[in-house]
This record gives sequence, C-alpha cells and structure tokens, in this order.
Amino acid sequence: MAGLCNALEVRDLSFAYPGTDGGETDWVLRHVGLAVPEGAFCLLVGPTGCGKTTLLRLAKPELAPVGRREGSISLFGEPLDRIAADPRESARTVGYVFQSPEGQIVCDSVWREMAFGLESLCVPRDTMRRRVAETCDFLGMGPWFRRECSELSGGQRQVLALASVLAMRPRLLLLDEPTSMLDPVAERNFASLLFRVNRELGVTVVVATHDPRPLVDYADMAVSMEGGALREVSPDALRDEPDLAEGPLPAVTLGATQVQASDAWFRYGRDDDWVLRGLDLSVSGGETRAIVGGNGSGKTTLLSLVAGVGRPQRGRVRNWLRGSQVLLPQNPKALLSQQSVLEELMEWSRNVGYGRDEAVDALDKMGMGEELLPRHPYDLSGGQQQLLAYAKLALAHPALMLLDEPTKGLDLAARRSLARALREERGRGTTVLLSTHDLAFVRAVADSVTLLFDGQEACTQATGEYFAQSWL
Repeated sequence: MAGLCNALEVRDLSFAYPGTDGGETDWVLRHVGLAVPEGAFCLLVGPTGCGKTTLLRLAKPELAPVGRREGSISLFGEPLDRIAADPRESARTVGYVFQSPEGQIVCDSVWREMAFGLESLCVPRDTMRRRVAETCDFLGMGPWFRRECSELSGGQRQVLALASVLAMRPRLLLLDEPTSMLDPVAERNFASLLFRVNRELGVTVVVATHDPRPLVDYADMAVSMEGGALREVSPDALRDEPDLAEGPLPAVTLGATQVQASDAWFRYGRDDDWVLRGLDLSVSGGETRAIVGGNGSGKTTLLSLVAGVGRPQRGRVRNWLRGSQVLLPQNPKALLSQQSVLEELMEWSRNVGYGRDEAVDALDKMGMGEELLPRHPYDLSGGQQQLLAYAKLALAHPALMLLDEPTKGLDLAARRSLARALREERGRGTTVLLSTHDLAFVRAVADSVTLLFDGQEACTQATGEYFAQSWL
C-alpha cells in the first residue's frame, strides 16, 4: 500500500443550497471531513435528506449542485477545481452512477449507450472498441449487448449504467443508492459486481445507501452522516434487519371488489414478449394489497393498466375507483413540477380544498420540516423527493392509491413514517395497491400479498400466511 494517497479527501466542507429568495438555506453539510484511501470500498450511510447525495455530487464536477461551498475537495491529491477544468481528466478520475438508471441512460440500445460517453470525449475508434469489449466482457453483458435498452430488466439497466461509466476507466467510482430499485437477487448480483470492480480493477468505490446490508460483506470502511456531519462506523454494525411494524394491523371490514384483472395479456410491442400472460387479480375496497416479484415480472405494468395508462391486448382490467385515484411512479420527479416544496404541496389545493397548514402537516408526517418549504424539489435527495411526492398525492384524499416501489431510496426512519401513513390510510378505508421489493415494508402494511412470476399470479395469500409459507 506504500505510495498510495487518498482517492477522495474532503476537508472542512460546508454547503448550502440557494433559497427561493436568493439567500442561502440552512447548511446541508457542516465542516465535513472525509478521507477514503485509494482502493477502498466505502459505504456512506445516514438518514434520508442528511446530505449523502449532495456530498457525492460535489465530488463530481459536472454534477456539483449550485450553492454556497466552503472547504476543499481533492481527488488523488489533486484539487477538484483543477480536475474540473478538463472534462477528459474528470472522466478518467471520477465516475458517477445515479440512483435511477433511467436518469442516466440516454441511448436506445446497449451498444450505443456504451459508446456514447467515449464518443463525447473523442476517444479514438480502436480504443473505444477495446474499452467497450473489455467492459462488457468483465460484467457479463455479452448475451444482451445488442438489445434495446427498453427491453432490459431493472438489474440489467443498472449494470448498463455502471458499465457505461466504467468504460471511461475512472479511478474513483461514486454510486448513489444503486440497488434501491432492484429485487433481492439482482441486488446481490450487482453488489458482487461492485466488489469485483473494486478488487480486480483496483477502482475505489464509494456507495451512498439507505440499506447497507447487501454491501456490508464487501466494504472495508463505513461512515455515517447525521446533521450534516460525518462519523466513522464499523461495517459490522450495519447488518441489523429493520423492523417496521408498530404492532399488528387492526381488523378492518373489506368492501366489494374495486380492482379486477381477468385473463389480462399485455406486451409493449407487437413483436415483444408478453409482460402479462393471462393475469387474474381481485382487490377489495379498503384492502392494502402488496404485489411482489422479481424485476421484469410485470408489477409496474400491472399498476399502469389499473391506472388506465395502458390497456391489455387481451382480457380485461377494471377499476371502479378510477375517478378518485393517484399513482406514485418509480421516478417521483414525474410528479414534481413546481419551483419550491411549498408550491408543490399547494398545487392542487384549490381543486381539492385544503390549506397551507394541512400541506405542512402532510410534510411533517413524512418526517420533513418546514425548513424545506422554500427549497426547489430537485435540490432534495432522492428519498426526500419520494416522500414529497407521496405527501402531495395523499393531500388529494384519493379512494385508491397505486404506489410503485414507494420505499425506494428511503432510510429506516422514512420507511417507518411511510408505513405509519399507509396504516392511517387503511384506517380511513382507502384501497391501496403497491408494488415493492421491500418485504419488511410488506409485513408492516399489507393485508395480503400477490406474487407475480412470468406475468402471472403465482399465489395470493394473507400476509401472515404468505410469509409463514415462504422460504425466501
């Protein structure tokens, strides 16, 4: 290890986002100090909105947020400002993988995506071909190298996002919640790929995550961020399984069937494989139903058909609550269009009939304070955007909530807040249909569970019965 320097060194770093009035809001980072040795695998943990994403983005010049910054950042002994002056040097030094691959993938096919960044840096064609070939071979992408990006599973999209960054051969790799949208199998596979990147290629890896358990076995250091400051923790202290339940679900009387799928078949293109294959489903009024299954099993497609976004090519999907429904998509930015958090919450106030106090209360139930009200929604962390989108939808007082991966990017405290909010909705008689990989969350909120496999209903059972018979 002699002669190695710190891959990432942060000294007395403070940062504040600009407020809507032109001044600075409260400091997000306060006198942060961090030293990640070259070759390390570092986990960055902490509650939702604590500043993990902000810290990572500040270390990638092209993604650094606008605001007031004090202190210094250096990469491999070089000041960040010097590296930022040369895009090629920046790409060779530090790579960044986003929480959602949809926010990173820009091309229609895998091979074009792999070449896009290299072409932008004017890498010679022969060099480009070799880098793409070596990266795809290392990550096992050969079988789907010629496929369209739209045909990839969630796990494959995340691997593609990683590969397109690795093709530029960065020495430092920053990843923001890279496994939050993956099922447990894809999550473990991606974690093992990161370990190989770290150990076999010598790339320093820093991962910001709300759920470090899949990565703990590979990490040799961990730091926790709270209140805008960092402290070192042992990776072994991050292994505990969370408990989200606050006692058993109270008994409720379910109503008549409100959502029903009968022999539903759906595919996105005429020549594509069927996503849903004769799916049958029935959800009662006032029921909270969890839809589980691996990436590509049809969970998101089912929610879109229930919402009326698409129609099955064969069979039928009926929704008797469509006139009073909300849909939380996997990407909460699809719902965020205003210039501040307060404007976002108040967007539907005139039509629905609620005031500022109710909007602030909805935000408070998600564990977020009034200091965020003037902040632009895109300056929030991914987890905070998720909570804001849910709070905005809840203010509409819908009869049906359709939630696609609602705990994506949320830490334990935020997941508990969301679980508590859904239990309150259940008490009010709201029908909830949610898709998720978060089985602990399912235990805490769901009356029943439907397992999808190969586009079909593999089983539907009461939650307790489902987990009692499951061996996973």
